[in-house]
Amino acid sequence: MSQSVHLLRHGQVENPKNILYGRQPGWKLSERGHEMAKAVATWSKELSLGAIHASPLERAQQTAAPIAAQHGLVIKTDENLIEAENIFEGKPFDVSGAIKRPATWRHLWNPWRPSWGEPYKVQVSRMSKAVNDARLAADGKDALVVSHQLPIWIMRSSIEGRSFLHDPR
Repeated sequence: MSQSVHLLRHGQVENPKNILYGRQPGWKLSERGHEMAKAVATWSKELSLGAIHASPLERAQQTAAPIAAQHGLVIKTDENLIEAENIFEGKPFDVSGAIKRPATWRHLWNPWRPSWGEPYKVQVSRMSKAVNDARLAADGKDALVVSHQLPIWIMRSSIEGRSFLHDPR
């Protein structure tokens, strides 16, 4: 029997000021984000899910909720699925603006580490544990984990043997 673990980024967040919200609490899904979560729940009907794990952040929990309801499962909150740590959290951010401000340069010098936050290898380690925990909890069925863009992308890059450099655009 084949088993898959599906990695899902949370739905769109209500963020009109383009704040890098990171690990901050209180960031909720937009109306479109809720629609996205419902669409994934509908898509997932054909899956035989045995476990749904999600980041503790509200936007991930909100994304997981309709999927869990669709399958009659309880969401397991897993701290290892949390967003990557980032020095720019809580501030409006775009790379071109950061490059123009010399005060930020000390945080931008090494995109391979990255120098602005949680090391990529740490993200891969914790995401690997989370994915394996979800796989085991699913007991032979498929599992779904709801996390965040950067940890998912870094995990995928690791699995595919690609560079960890990431451009979120």
